[in-house]
Amino acid sequence: MQQNKKGFTLIELLVVIAIIGLLSTMSVLALNQARARARDAKRISDVKQIQTALELYYNEEGSYPASVTTGGTIQSTAGNVYLAAVPTPPSPIDGGSCPATQPAYTYAKQTTSGTGGSYTINYCLGATINTVPGNALQTATPAGIKL
Repeated sequence: MQQNKKGFTLIELLVVIAIIGLLSTMSVLALNQARARARDAKRISDVKQIQTALELYYNEEGSYPASVTTGGTIQSTAGNVYLAAVPTPPSPIDGGSCPATQPAYTYAKQTTSGTGGSYTINYCLGATINTVPGNALQTATPAGIKL
């Protein structure tokens, strides 16, 4: 008498479980990389937004503001608001050579005699985005993002 058993063997089940585990691990790694790239893209977008607000301020005031702080506003003396709240960089900080003490965008005004001055905005990227190298402290000026 021949007995037909329907079902899966233990080996078949273990192989399927191993394949599912491998696929889920690969998808989690890809998701983490996408999140890191999204954080870097937001950092560049934030810096460009700050630069635009600073240029609008400069066009009205003839110089750059003395200070810009995270969460603060960029507003002219006439009351025109160019940036309601200076953005905060996304966390966690990406990149091994980015200092852990760099949680915010750092603005510094440079004064030169006879002109409205200049500024620098320091920020950190974890990976290279387009032509902006990653894993290092970056600087943006009125001329753009330095490479």
